[in-house]
Amino acid sequence: MARIAVIGNAGGGKSTLARRLAARRDLPYCEIDRLLWRPGWRLAPAADYEAEHERLIAGERWLIDGLGRRESLARRLERASEIMLVDLPLWTHFWLAAERQIAWARGAPTERPGEIEEMPPTEALFRTIWQVDQDWLPELRETVRRREAAGAAVTRIESVEALSEMQRAIGLNQRRKGDENPGDC
Repeated sequence: MARIAVIGNAGGGKSTLARRLAARRDLPYCEIDRLLWRPGWRLAPAADYEAEHERLIAGERWLIDGLGRRESLARRLERASEIMLVDLPLWTHFWLAAERQIAWARGAPTERPGEIEEMPPTEALFRTIWQVDQDWLPELRETVRRREAAGAAVTRIESVEALSEMQRAIGLNQRRKGDENPGDC
């Protein structure tokens, strides 16, 4: 029974890390953005998102990557046997997100959140990064602390160096079968 939640602000490298970790541990992978967003960066209906989220977290084996709807986080973390919190400094999230936006604008995105073809609106993306940092993360850190005290395995990644080390530890530079799969959800 392995249920891993990889969470953190946008642009922090969590999806790259999560895909590789899911492949290495042979876990079904789900990028929460695939549930949350529709083409054109329109939010999925709340009822559709909630139903699919509940179905996913009811499983015994999964790796779910991303934040999703705020009200769903506590239930997901409660079910998780392991939590990876990518909690980089705010400026780092802006920097990495900007790099991705520039690559996307040049026609060479390295990853497409939610497998959506259109580039996310930069202003909305940066506003979301700020809002998550200011409004969500204090509560999220406390929830993770409580889950750790209750016995969940927690890994906190708080620097680009720590992220790089984690990527090396799971063999991020080695191509693995299934890495191209955008998600099993």
